[in-house]
Amino acid sequence: MKNLFFIALAFLTLTTFSQNSEKAVLLLNEVSAKVASYDTILLSFDYLLDNENENIHQKTTGKVSLQGEHYHLNFMGIERIYDTKKIYTIIHEDEEVVISSGNNEDENEFTPSKILTFYQKGYRFKWDVLKTIGGKKIQFIKLLPKNVNAENQFILLGIDTRSKNIHQVVYANKNNTHTTFKIRSFKTNTSFPKGEFTFDEAKYTAKDYIITRL
Repeated sequence: MKNLFFIALAFLTLTTFSQNSEKAVLLLNEVSAKVASYDTILLSFDYLLDNENENIHQKTTGKVSLQGEHYHLNFMGIERIYDTKKIYTIIHEDEEVVISSGNNEDENEFTPSKILTFYQKGYRFKWDVLKTIGGKKIQFIKLLPKNVNAENQFILLGIDTRSKNIHQVVYANKNNTHTTFKIRSFKTNTSFPKGEFTFDEAKYTAKDYIITRL
């Protein structure tokens, strides 16, 4: 009888886990479909870095324009433009521009063009807590890397249950560092200025910026 009880309990646990995983996948599919429907996306975000062990608490802001695979990122005094062929990293403090091949981007690297779609492969999903943040219902889904050697122990993806847009992403590193992206504004199908995803080299050589090609 006792064995039957534990077998039933194990079956119930597995069934619940499976159902929760299916719920998570269904919600993520809705998010993916919503993102794919936008022609352009303009995001502003808060970036937080916390490590309690080292007493590190940092916060800064950034913004990124997205159109397909193209992106234009402004973050921590650095601009980064990707036109699908080359990456242009503009370091204003050093008055330098680094130009590299777009093919140099690691498939697994987190990049602005993947900010809303990175979760689509390489993870198992688990239904997590529902929180009210700023008057919004945010459903969290825990992403567990399939690769046991992954740097992140897990990732929490917070989704606005009404808009089906991503609200925040929390990376829990194995060294007890938490990196959080909180989306402050999410604008879609906006018109960008001409040349938003184009690098004008003459503009920077006129300012005597050093141009480095990798």
